[in-house]
Amino acid sequence: MSEQISLTGQVPQSANGKRLDQALAEMFPDYSRSRLKTWITDGQVQVEGHVVDKPREKVLVGMTIEIAAELVEEKRFEAQPIALNIVYEDDDILVINKPAGLVVHPGAGTPDGTLLNALLHHFPAIDQVPRAGIIHRLDKDTTGLMVVAKTIPAQTHLVAAMQEREITREYEAVCNGPMTAGGMIDEPIARHPTKRTHMAVVATGKPAVTHYRVVERFRAHTHLRLRLETGRTHQIRVHMAHLRHPLVGDMTYGGRPRPPQKASAELLETLRGFRRQALHAAKLSLHHPISGEWMSWEAATPDDMVALIEVLRADRREHPVD
Repeated sequence: MSEQISLTGQVPQSANGKRLDQALAEMFPDYSRSRLKTWITDGQVQVEGHVVDKPREKVLVGMTIEIAAELVEEKRFEAQPIALNIVYEDDDILVINKPAGLVVHPGAGTPDGTLLNALLHHFPAIDQVPRAGIIHRLDKDTTGLMVVAKTIPAQTHLVAAMQEREITREYEAVCNGPMTAGGMIDEPIARHPTKRTHMAVVATGKPAVTHYRVVERFRAHTHLRLRLETGRTHQIRVHMAHLRHPLVGDMTYGGRPRPPQKASAELLETLRGFRRQALHAAKLSLHHPISGEWMSWEAATPDDMVALIEVLRADRREHPVD
């Protein structure tokens, strides 16, 4: 399915002498820069009655620009009645608390049964928004808060806010090894050079910054609070593994069970039985994409992580650390 749209406007004084793609972004802010640039290169934009297909072409104040374009729906996915834990919803956005085990977007090996399928069932009109309004992802086994755009204008503004690092995302995690202090990890991340499904710290990768502080220290583990400054795939998991403190349960990045000496049977069983990375998106804060209001949500630590922390505390009480 596709929708024909027609847009017309005159170049404002503020865009005088700017590139065509820059002027369009200013004139039609409800559409993303990448979408506008595609329309230009596809020959769907006219300036003063003439097709201009070069985004760098300069425009002058008062010039008439017309766009006759096609909004193409990327791919039709099936709406499925999958329960959602909705923390907040209005006409523009939806904030959910994602459970462990729910994949965000259909892909290889997971054609359906995803968050996207659930969103299509909950709000069918979201099929008009690219990627069903999903602007950031959580890994399958990471729990916690995600914001979803219900309209194209909301998505455009949220994507821009994400790129400008104006959306605050804080996480809770339990990692292997006792850490004495917090800090910042500023290490670039890219696809692993030999393991196709892994990410890694790579000198030529994209910039990635993670801030972390110690919440509670145990004999052989640490409860952390982390804040993302960037949003690379697997960022926290890769950065913590890089510090040689992989997350508990993260078998992909080395988080196999590492019990302390003389660990109780309960602790051994809990560590062996923790089958996902101990990572939870605990807090999400942003400016509402339409009203501009500053909003913030928190999601309680999931039961499995609460149980893990309690068992680690019991172990510390039995074997006090200095």
